[in-house]
Amino acid sequence: MFNEFAPMTVKTRFRNTVNKCLTGPVVSASRFPDVNSQSIVGLMNQMPSPVELTSSLSTQLSVAILARPVSDHDLQAAALFTLDAVANIVAGRNSVPGRKLLAWQKSMSESSGPAIDKARLSFLYGSLCHILEVDDLHRASVVHPGCVVVPAVFAMAAGLNGKSALSAIVRGFEACCRVGMSVGPEHYRVWHNTATCGPFGSAMAVAGLLGLDEAACVNALGNAGSQSAGLWQFLDTGAETKHLHAGRGAEAGLVAATLAEHGFTGAPRILEGDRGFYKATCPNPDQTLLLPGAGDQWQLHETSIKPWPSCRHTHPAIECGLALHQQLPKGLKIRSVRVFAYQAALDLCDRIKVETAYAGKFSLQHCVATALIRGVVVFDNFEAEARDEADGLRTRTAVSTVEQFQSAYPLHWGSRVEVEMEDGSVISHEVADARGDPELPLTREDMVAKARGLLVHGRHPAPDELIDQVLAMPQSGEVPDLSGLMVDPAPDPE
Repeated sequence: MFNEFAPMTVKTRFRNTVNKCLTGPVVSASRFPDVNSQSIVGLMNQMPSPVELTSSLSTQLSVAILARPVSDHDLQAAALFTLDAVANIVAGRNSVPGRKLLAWQKSMSESSGPAIDKARLSFLYGSLCHILEVDDLHRASVVHPGCVVVPAVFAMAAGLNGKSALSAIVRGFEACCRVGMSVGPEHYRVWHNTATCGPFGSAMAVAGLLGLDEAACVNALGNAGSQSAGLWQFLDTGAETKHLHAGRGAEAGLVAATLAEHGFTGAPRILEGDRGFYKATCPNPDQTLLLPGAGDQWQLHETSIKPWPSCRHTHPAIECGLALHQQLPKGLKIRSVRVFAYQAALDLCDRIKVETAYAGKFSLQHCVATALIRGVVVFDNFEAEARDEADGLRTRTAVSTVEQFQSAYPLHWGSRVEVEMEDGSVISHEVADARGDPELPLTREDMVAKARGLLVHGRHPAPDELIDQVLAMPQSGEVPDLSGLMVDPAPDPE
């Protein structure tokens, strides 16, 4: 049932069908006296060409992704990204929104029975994965692929072959990142790319896991795209909606792909159609970025891993703040701070007033101030004590854009922080990329240590055992079953 090898392409199926028509017994004179080779050729001339058969963008994307091999190197990398997502799922349980989601699941199961269906399981995994703001990020698409793709695959594949699951995850990353790269920068001003482009990734991942052919993949992508949604309005009040974006993104793709397995059809031109995704949500799409070019590596390798628990747009500035913490002159107070970045970072993270931990994670001012004060950025930096501690410096921190970083975005996310001391002296630090980007990757040891910390935070009973299970997946180890963890890890804190 599960097949990591790509099915034959539309072009090959077309050629095989033609050859059968010209040479097979179906055209024998004894069976069909009015049929001859000339009539078959005439019929062929009226049929769509292979190019026409692959004319929809969804078809071209499916063909490109399914036909491409996944190497052992790709599988090893995918295992580390999978470990990061799994650790985030477990850690997300130990949070206020996580407890609400798990309480909701418990109340739902009281009427439907204790077993959690795969669609709801993918929703829970995805929502939990995105809560702590320390999951992965693909810069060029501004999509968090792990929190939509890995949850869908783990909901479907628990106990099955890990190598096949990782191959599906690689292909799922590719689909949502490619769609995200093509939507254009204006889409991101209103729409949350993880929510809108994520369903394409979870659909492609589950389709690959199920061994669906291109036609079924196109159906899956069509119905995934029709469920695409997710608005930034929640930022005004710090509502918990963003977590639902990841959950729904995982669930929508899983539902679309499993329906496609049963022949349920979807719009083949969901991306470029007159009433499709681009027309509805993208003022300036760039369709040339949708399909991989010769020599392109899988987009999973272009994905960044977060070392700090906040919006990725804050990370370049955090790195600057941490570096400057080491350079602060002793005995002198900070008079003011200036943060230079790119417009998208300011659109989401220009926030002086910080009343909640979640708001702090989307505040350049707070992230830089707390980095300068504490010299470390962990979960505690966003709690009430740290927010109060950083309040004065936060109000003296100004943010603005600069062409240097604006022109490099979204391929590079850079920042410069300048700190003026009370004696008028200025120290500064600048980065073109942030730690965890492909240019500055975390080591395998770093990623395992990060995962262990998250699993401990999530109160997993055996962190190292789960880490070993995930890292054994490239050698065809079984996909770990996380469903038994969908309970509150501890009573609510007093």
